[in-house]
This record gives sequence, C-alpha cells and structure tokens, in this order.
Amino acid sequence: MIISFSVSNFRSFLDEETLSLVASNRLSDHADHAVPIPGTEEKVLRTAVIYGANGAGKSNIFKALRFLRTAALEPREKNTGTGREVFRFGGSPEDPSCFDLQFTTGGKVYQFGLKVDDHRITEEWLIQVEGGHEKTIYERATDEQGKVTIESSGLKNAGVRLKALVTVGGPQNQSFLATVATTLEASDYGEELEQVIQWFDDDLVLIEPDATFDSLRQWLAENKDFNKFAGDFLRSSSTGVNHLEVIKTEITESELGNLVPEKLAKELLKRGLPDHQVAIGIHLGGIELLLEKDEKNDKERLYRVAIEAAHEDASGKIVPLNLSEESDGTRRLLNLSPALYHGTQIHGVHFIDEIDRSLHPILVREFLEFFLKSCSEQQLIVTTHESNLLDLDLLRRDEIWFAEKDEKGATHLYSLSDFKVRKDLEIRKHYLQGRFGAVPFLGALDRLLEEQNSSHEPCPPEI
Repeated sequence: MIISFSVSNFRSFLDEETLSLVASNRLSDHADHAVPIPGTEEKVLRTAVIYGANGAGKSNIFKALRFLRTAALEPREKNTGTGREVFRFGGSPEDPSCFDLQFTTGGKVYQFGLKVDDHRITEEWLIQVEGGHEKTIYERATDEQGKVTIESSGLKNAGVRLKALVTVGGPQNQSFLATVATTLEASDYGEELEQVIQWFDDDLVLIEPDATFDSLRQWLAENKDFNKFAGDFLRSSSTGVNHLEVIKTEITESELGNLVPEKLAKELLKRGLPDHQVAIGIHLGGIELLLEKDEKNDKERLYRVAIEAAHEDASGKIVPLNLSEESDGTRRLLNLSPALYHGTQIHGVHFIDEIDRSLHPILVREFLEFFLKSCSEQQLIVTTHESNLLDLDLLRRDEIWFAEKDEKGATHLYSLSDFKVRKDLEIRKHYLQGRFGAVPFLGALDRLLEEQNSSHEPCPPEI
C-alpha cells in the first residue's frame, strides 16, 4: 500500500506537495478503513478520494506516480533524456523534479525516490524503513558528465552479476532499479529488490480515464474465477450483460505469421510455456494470444482470443456482442472490475483517474462501497468530480483530499481533516458552496454572458 507520495517541479506541482495516506490518530470513525503499517504504531488508509476543479491538477498526482512507475521499471534509449515535464509558470528550468514514494510490500516499508533533470537522473534512493530507523539499500548519484555512481551498502549479499552492475552504474537517464529489472533475472538481485520491482510491476495498477480493455483479455481468458466475477459485476450493474464469453480460435504458425512479423512468430513458438505453467497470455499491440497446453496429449496450442459480452433477448436467447460494441460506461466498468476482484490478492493498489468517467453517480458510490466492504487488503485511490462521495457516513475526513491552484498556477494538496468540521456536517453541500475550495470560480462566465448580451444588436421590429 502507498503510505505517502511527494512530488515537486512536475507539471502543475512547483514546491513539494504530499499525498499522505497515514491515518489521523485524531479520528476514530470507520476504524476498518485503516490497516497497520508494519513495524510502527501508525495505520495507512485503504482509500483516498481526490477532488478539484477542472485544470486544478488533481490528475497530475496520477501522472507523477505514472512517471515514477515508468522510471522504476522501463529502460530509456540513449540520448532521449528523462522525459520529465517541469512546472512552466515560474521557477528555474534547471531545478530538478523530485519524486518520493513510501509504500509497504511483503510486510516491510520501503522508500523509493528520484531527482531528475532534463538529461539525467541526478539522485536515486531505495531505503527500507524499520520503525524509526532507515536502512539504505542503495543510493545513486550522477555527475554533470553523466557518470553514474552506486553506493550499495545494503546489497552486501548481492550476487556476482548484481555487483558487476553496481560497478557499471547504468545509463545516466535510466534508473538503477530499471537497469536491474531489465538486465538481470530475479535470482540475480535478491529478495528485497525483487519485492520492490514486483510491487511496481504487479501491485501498483494505474487506470487512466481512456484506458482500453485490451490488456484484460489475457486475464479474462486465463482466470475463470475473474471472468465469472467480471461478468457477474457487469450484470449486477444493470449493463444488460449476462456474462462474458472467451472465444478461442486456434491458429497455425503460418496464420501467426500473417498477424506479426515472421521472426517474432518463430520466437514466440520456440519459447514455449514456462515450467509448471499450463497457459500463458501474449499481448501484441491489440492482438491477444493464448499459448495453452492441451490436457489430452500435452501438446502446446496457440489461440487467438476474443472476449464477447453475452446479452439475453426477450425470448431468453443469448446474443453475443463484441466488447467494442458495448457502451463507454460498460467498458469503463469492465476496466475497473479488477480493483474489486478479491478472489486473490494480486494487486495491492489501484489508482483510478477520473473514476466517474462515463459512469452514473449511483454506480460510482456503489463501486466505492463495495470496495470498502470487500477488499480489506487492497488500496484504492481515485480522482473525481462526483460530489455524492462527500459523505462522512461513507468516508473518513482524512480520506477526502482536495487539489487547488494558487495565483501562480501551482497545485496544492490538502485534506478535509485540515478543517474543523462537525461529524454531522453535510460535507457535499458545503463543498459545492466553496467552503473547502477546490471548486471552479465562474464569475468570469457571468461577465462573458453580460458582454455577449450587451454586444447583440436589437432585432428589427416585425412588419
């Protein structure tokens, strides 16, 4: 789970702003919304809901976390810089952008962060936090000439290949963690680095407003329990979908060659299934393939996979529709369904940007209520305009956050717990009235309407 995330000099963030999910010890309501932080007496919240006017920067906290996740996992080409987006309305373009994330995984607390300029990652750190003590796993620095130096006091038991990588350092515009993840096998870099890399890769799920459902096909095809859950979820949400069907069409090597380059086709078929796996999904730019072991003869077969939504007509006949034919709202719900799936605790954190995109307000609230009641070991962070969630019967004050810009155009983050409010206060009403800020100021629209009305010439009299 995410404990806190700080960012500065990135998009609309100028000075350091922090989204803290540490539960306030002043609040006693909704005690089940918080879980213990390992090695401390504090707790971390399972939910955060972020509000703000259009353009206030609430989605930029999502984009900042996406930048850090990408930097932690993915390689960068030489001479392409770091890809950062600085604050452009003040400050110096030479100032670094800073990202610092504290999270829990495997019963431990870690802190991972970066300082980056346009060309290089100037600083990088990975720290294990144990109570009030910090154990540095590694620290990285890059000088102006691009030389990368790794101080690895916490990697004393590292294998030969990891030690060699520490000596080399890696590219100046690529994080050391990404260099490890893309260069070595998990067996080469030890348990701690494996836990951190796996958390970024598997347990941190970022869902954008316009996310497609392509990446879900593999999971729907491989995991029958999730397939059933997703179908039941869509049916319960009154979408008209009865269930989801996986359509598998076996393809030959020559047919595969018509879908992907011949060299890649041969490589896929040669690679085969990993040991002890009966199926593996392969996602290739919108094409979903499934390599599966035939139970009868132990032979591997390759299938092209499609997911159809089954509807029931008035006579009870099943009518299948391609997912592309479903409404935006139905597809959005399907994208969000993994956040509610609790059959296995695969994903620790889901961050959904604009959860209310294409969804009815009642569904948004039901979604959050379902999560809070059923997903006790997972965390959900959302940005939204949906004011129906502003209800202290649903959320704690420290779970409600606001994003607002100042006169310089810089975003600031603050929590409802920063305000003194009564427990029986109608939060939604007071928010819409502007008491907590983070709402649009529409005075300029009134002036625009007056100007339009005054500029209109009077209509000629009728004859």
